[in-house]
Amino acid sequence: MFKVPPVTEQRLQQLLRAMPKAELHIHIEGSLEPELIFALAQRNGVPLPYASVEDLRQAYAFTNLQSFLDIYYAGASVLLHEQDFYDMARAYLARAAIDNVAHAEIFFDPQTHTARGVAMETVINGLHRACADARSELGISATLILCFLRHLSEASAFETLEQAQPLLDKIVGVGLDSSELGHPPEKFARVFARCRELGLHRVAHAGEEGPPAYIWSALDALKVERIDHGVQAMHDAALMQRLAQDRIPLTVCPLSNQKLCVFPDLKNHNLRQLLDAGLCATVNSDDPAYFGGYINENFTQVFAATAMTARHAYQLAFNSFEASFASNADKRVWEHRLKETFERFVEHD
Repeated sequence: MFKVPPVTEQRLQQLLRAMPKAELHIHIEGSLEPELIFALAQRNGVPLPYASVEDLRQAYAFTNLQSFLDIYYAGASVLLHEQDFYDMARAYLARAAIDNVAHAEIFFDPQTHTARGVAMETVINGLHRACADARSELGISATLILCFLRHLSEASAFETLEQAQPLLDKIVGVGLDSSELGHPPEKFARVFARCRELGLHRVAHAGEEGPPAYIWSALDALKVERIDHGVQAMHDAALMQRLAQDRIPLTVCPLSNQKLCVFPDLKNHNLRQLLDAGLCATVNSDDPAYFGGYINENFTQVFAATAMTARHAYQLAFNSFEASFASNADKRVWEHRLKETFERFVEHD
């Protein structure tokens, strides 16, 4: 690992913004800014229960995961046509490029849309086209991860997988999201086994509001390669040891954790402890339109609150590339760029 010299506090904030990074936990529907929601609602003739963009912004006062999900699904109702999905993904990718995201692995929730009569190909084709254009126009790499909604049934997940099968060349993997409590990962063991047979990568939300036991079962019942969130692992020493030894990545989302009251204050966040325990933790934005910040805001705010250092910054960015499902060749290119960025900053200190 590259030996990182000390960097002043002011320079560290600049470095966090400038360093190349991968974003591995971004729900594309959660990147829908109120302005775009209103524009799409107008374009598609969809009525909204809010009088203005400002009214909608003021509704973003969540007390837990479920209260967030209620408004999240309402916002997604404006997405009807392929161009809508394209515009949403393209807006996120343009924003991510500004934050020096070199690679994004984008979650999407097809059941949210197919339940409203939107065809699977409409969703995937719009998102995939935005990813392809972003690579050529913005220089950002992006792939798609289809997520099953865990509050729905196993049968619904299987039906979703069947609908997506003709389009599997346009996605890199599958995930599991939505309401965690009361919906343990093993509910979807057979679906994930089928995805594994199909050669898809597998990730799952576990240990956000749910207990460490959900992380164990995501690993053992679903055979996932990454844990999304995973912050509750701190309460299980044996689990921490396994995550460190097996280099199982955690896609941590600090501002989301604060907004949903997983941690009452960012200064209480355990990201630094996870890193110092040798875990492959990463920083991500989750649902940035709703949680008050894209990836660079997550970095700068959690670093300011927890007094992490340039060494932690390098490790987090390096981890994000290591944890991605990109090719080894791409990973080496990004890791080299990361090292160059740090060397450039250190020279000026």
